[in-house]
Amino acid sequence: MDYDFDVIVVGAGVAGCIAATQLSREGHEVLLVERGVEPGAKNLSGGVFYTRVLDEVFPDFVEQAPIERIITRNTLSFLNEDSAVNIDYWDRKLAEPVNAVSVLRAHLDPWLAEQAEEAGVAIIPGIKVDRLLREGTHFTGIEAAGEQMRAKVTIVAEGVNSFLAHEAGVRATPKSKHLGLGVKSVIRIGEQAVQERFNLTGNEGAAYAIVGDATLGVPGGGFLYTNKDSISIGVVLMLDKLTQSGLASSDIHDHMINHPYYAPFLEGGELLEYGCHLVAEGGEAMQEDLVHDGLVLIGDAAGFTLNTGLTVRGMDMAAGSAISAARTVHDALEAGDYSRLQLNSYVTDYQSTFVGKDMHTYRRAPEFLENDPLMFTQVGPLLADVFYRAYNHDLSPRKPLVKVALDAFKASGVKVRDLARTGIAALRAL
Repeated sequence: MDYDFDVIVVGAGVAGCIAATQLSREGHEVLLVERGVEPGAKNLSGGVFYTRVLDEVFPDFVEQAPIERIITRNTLSFLNEDSAVNIDYWDRKLAEPVNAVSVLRAHLDPWLAEQAEEAGVAIIPGIKVDRLLREGTHFTGIEAAGEQMRAKVTIVAEGVNSFLAHEAGVRATPKSKHLGLGVKSVIRIGEQAVQERFNLTGNEGAAYAIVGDATLGVPGGGFLYTNKDSISIGVVLMLDKLTQSGLASSDIHDHMINHPYYAPFLEGGELLEYGCHLVAEGGEAMQEDLVHDGLVLIGDAAGFTLNTGLTVRGMDMAAGSAISAARTVHDALEAGDYSRLQLNSYVTDYQSTFVGKDMHTYRRAPEFLENDPLMFTQVGPLLADVFYRAYNHDLSPRKPLVKVALDAFKASGVKVRDLARTGIAALRAL
């Protein structure tokens, strides 16, 4: 067969750009196809990117890439109807070396595409791939707008929906229990306001993970992180539970951003962006059927997103899977063998790295975060009542803190066995 390229990569997000860059640096002819009018055009906002995975790809990433802020402050927030209990961790060591940054994908993805182009990758934006080409069981490229382009290996990095993989019958449509619906706003408040309202200096940034009233009892959570002069804030809701609740995702989003604790952060702000998208929430259970003859799936298309409750990691997992895929595809091209058997070393490779190991360590997290009702309803109010009783000096004699906590526990109506079950499940899952 005559091939037009050694590799065709579909999707110019984090995973697609990194895989294409690495393979082109190895001397292979690579085509990168992107549906958006430019890389990043169809990606919603951004997120917190744990960047150390990029040391071997872009050693000067933090200095050269269009990052927003270096995250040095992480807050776990239990939000209640009229109160908030926060566990607030700030540490300058998180910036030396840099651990995580906030990014806006409309800025980051074009930069990543530029690095790929400088490495020799041919990039075609504004192209919707209609289907994957196949000869028997072997995938041989893509068809777009009636034109066929053939490659020895095709890498699908088109996002969590992965329509191409579903249309080709190589991956089933994700189960609703493995998906979350994210609703996000980006609100500009000005650089000075970001620093003052979040007690930040220089290019330091903050990230919040929010549970409880933020989602009106629907399993999921809220998030907030600071950009250079704006705030990204929103909710991620388990899709099946959201459907069962009968609530509108937009109403839940609006409820959280208008909460009396978070509303002052946004005061006087200008809405820059608002939207929603699907998020992979199934964890390790979504890593199946990632390799076929001449075909590899990476990034969100392979379900590489990890929610531990404290952190949501997507971009670093996508980057790690892309690096593993590039190593595997390079070896396959060198060997002249593009079979599933040869490409299956991609699975072995990523499983040997933090990507596979972390996905396995937190394999129980999705079930716990979806199915434990106390986390989203009663834990937050119980914590708030403990602190209220401790800080509310109403002239009655003070009680020992243990007695204060026990009284709050009794008043909450939470059963000991249920709280114990939640604690044990959390220890096992997280």
